[in-house]
Amino acid sequence: MARYTGPDCRLCRREGEKLFMKGNRCYTDKCAIEKRAPNPPGMPPRRRPKESEYRTQLREKQKTKRMYGMLEKQFRGYYELATRQTGVTGENLLRLLETRLDNVVYRLGFGVSRDEARQLVRHGHINVNGTRVDIPSYRVRPGDLVSVTVKAKDLLVIKGAILSNERHTVPSWLELDLDKLQGSVLSLPSRDQIDVGIRESLIVELYSK
Repeated sequence: MARYTGPDCRLCRREGEKLFMKGNRCYTDKCAIEKRAPNPPGMPPRRRPKESEYRTQLREKQKTKRMYGMLEKQFRGYYELATRQTGVTGENLLRLLETRLDNVVYRLGFGVSRDEARQLVRHGHINVNGTRVDIPSYRVRPGDLVSVTVKAKDLLVIKGAILSNERHTVPSWLELDLDKLQGSVLSLPSRDQIDVGIRESLIVELYSK
């Protein structure tokens, strides 16, 4: 599957806010948002684009898909799936993104970033209900048990993520057993359980045009 392979910090600078794509680095003064000028990469500070409704909607969509680590085709597919579900389309979209396996691994604190969690899944270090799953986009369901494989429990990358867990809050729709390195999916997340600064209504407005 196609994926972005460029510098992550450039994406944060383009959106003008931290997307927390580099794990612990985002919490230090090494973060590009803290170090660089507050303007998009390649754009002089005086040449700021005019604000418009379309630009606001586009930037919200770009920010969201970059935060969850996907390109346009895959993100658009999630939106179309959300429109076919009952309920509010924007909330359905966020729920689909949150219940991806790579995001759940990140939310449980087994990876310091979604990129790192995605790599853990791809390398076969994650089980779902006792069966190895190496598809990052796998959708978890209520009652699923997500765990680190026995062989992967001694990996330095996972141990490092656990040590950084003091600033990581596990959402209420998940339950973490840190001793066993596993987590349970208690329910599908509601909007108030998804703590991301995303205005999903703008994305729906953009795609509805």
